[in-house]
Amino acid sequence: MMKKLKQINIIIVTFSMAVFTASFISGCVQSERANIKNTQKVEADTKAALNSNVKEPTKKAAKKPEKKVIYQVFTRLFGNRNTTNKPWGSIEENGVGKFNDFTVDALKAIKQFGTTHVWYTGVPHHALIRDYTQLGIANDDPDVVKGRAGSPYAVKDYYNVNPDLAVEPDNRLQEFKALVERTHQQGMKVIIDIVPNHVARNYQSISKPKGVKDFGAEDNTNVEYHRDNNFYYIVDQPFVVPEPLDGYQALGGEKHLLSDGRFHESPAKWTGNGARKAQPGFHDWYETVKVNYGVRPDGTYDFDRLPDSYRSKNHHEHYDFWAGRSVPDSWKKFRDIALYWIEFGVDGFRYDMAEMVPVEFWSYLNSAIKQKNAEAFLLAEVYNPKIYRDYIKLGLMDSLYDKVDFYDTLKLIMQGKAPTSLLTPIVDTFADIDPQMLHFLENHDEQRIASPDFAGDANKGKPAMVVSALIGKGPTLLYFAQDLGEKGEGDAGFGAPTRTTIFDYWGLETLKRWANNGKYDGGLLTSNEKSLNNFYQKLLSFSANSLALTGNYADLHSYNLVNTRNYGEKLYSFARWSDSERVIVVSNFSDDKSSRFEIEVMESLISEWDLRDGVYHLENIFDDRRFDLSVEGGVGKIKVSLGGLESLVLVF
Repeated sequence: MMKKLKQINIIIVTFSMAVFTASFISGCVQSERANIKNTQKVEADTKAALNSNVKEPTKKAAKKPEKKVIYQVFTRLFGNRNTTNKPWGSIEENGVGKFNDFTVDALKAIKQFGTTHVWYTGVPHHALIRDYTQLGIANDDPDVVKGRAGSPYAVKDYYNVNPDLAVEPDNRLQEFKALVERTHQQGMKVIIDIVPNHVARNYQSISKPKGVKDFGAEDNTNVEYHRDNNFYYIVDQPFVVPEPLDGYQALGGEKHLLSDGRFHESPAKWTGNGARKAQPGFHDWYETVKVNYGVRPDGTYDFDRLPDSYRSKNHHEHYDFWAGRSVPDSWKKFRDIALYWIEFGVDGFRYDMAEMVPVEFWSYLNSAIKQKNAEAFLLAEVYNPKIYRDYIKLGLMDSLYDKVDFYDTLKLIMQGKAPTSLLTPIVDTFADIDPQMLHFLENHDEQRIASPDFAGDANKGKPAMVVSALIGKGPTLLYFAQDLGEKGEGDAGFGAPTRTTIFDYWGLETLKRWANNGKYDGGLLTSNEKSLNNFYQKLLSFSANSLALTGNYADLHSYNLVNTRNYGEKLYSFARWSDSERVIVVSNFSDDKSSRFEIEVMESLISEWDLRDGVYHLENIFDDRRFDLSVEGGVGKIKVSLGGLESLVLVF
């Protein structure tokens, strides 16, 4: 049995500019709630979407600096209340969530995290094992599909959505349109995935607009490479299904008409991860084929390069640069796809494996998107810190994953394998692009915090989430059910546990309890789940509304390591402030050790804040406890007692 962990201890001290007044300000910072009636039913919303071709005018409000909170939800799992969870189970056996499960009540519950954007993962129509031939959709071959429900990153038709997610699959676009509108009505924006590096091995768009050609439809397959081919070819060699490892059988060995160890593709194409063999390896992305962006097989570029001076230019200037220039055919195809979804009402995209596509393409694509919607939010998955600035400044990305190095280091700290001091140089290194760095602790690619292979207990994520959410100006991502302590356990079929499956039909008991038969009030949660959920709501709604978090940053950790007794490498502290608000953060990463000390605020920061000697009263937003900030001789001190993984948020 694992030792029961104590509650996280984090101190967040916020105090007003009006330090000389006697009036006391208290109360928790709550997320803004849209004043929308909740009496509309999903069916009415869908009907309205079907009958409406007119986009409602955008309501403009006074803008303030915004620290975004992105709620990533795996769409097909969210509304599923069936927890049979048979490995390789079908929809009939294991169930599947629908667009319509995101009711007004569900969206209001999501908004309570301070959510500004909902990333609906798995929306574009991807390859899957289910018969939709009555809709004109060709069946997919289990030999080149991962899982029964399929990978959302093997897109089969970019001009439509996953039919599994619709109550009426032939009206799936209309049902998704209604979800977009419901999300907007709750004051949140919509993000979906664009996967530019690769497409499903069996890509066939039956929904493309008139005049649009499918990927590869006009390729010269007699050559390995041509600039305007959409794919790379292994000339004169047919594709061969990978040799299975560790006893793997498609669909767990279930009989299927197309599951015969063969897939017709001649000549073979390069595999999505760049594998150039007719028979890729089992661990290659064999369910996908790589898209050609005008990069020759030797790695040289077959398109105009973007001058380095464009790092300082805006999207209009980038757009003008590409106007009239000849670009590879794949560039134009993905531009048209992205603009289709922008016109549809989607507010932005998460780009899968963006670093595998040349940065010039991103300048071309993102400038075109920004011409249509300057507020579109563009988030990229990039894992090479050396090119972060290229993809932000030349590629016009709004935000990048801060996985390497920030998330990876936080994970080691949570596991007790690294000191907290390793965070400080990372923050300093990326200070100039801090507003563009998205922080997270979980997403569909990463292990669940509560899984035994990560931290083994969701509470260990609390101090890390506070640091992750509050240390920078950039967005924070919350993965669905992270706030419930989801463990990601169970054999779903394809892949191993610890990450909630993205390949198979599945149900989450934690979500089922949170949904409480459609009320989405957490009424069936355990006491520990309720406490965790409440913590995430308060923390993230605070982060979304605190002006201090859009302002300045100062490291307190290094100073206190040298100057403060009983302050060590299981603690971490920093300050954030704006003209109207000031915040001090102290987090205890120890799960079994309490600490008593006086956190010090150095003289330089007290001077910056223009604080006179005196005592300032502070109130915890999680409960009614109060603390004092004492300033004497220009140095500030707060006496604290931190239990293992205990949390405090103190407000002046």
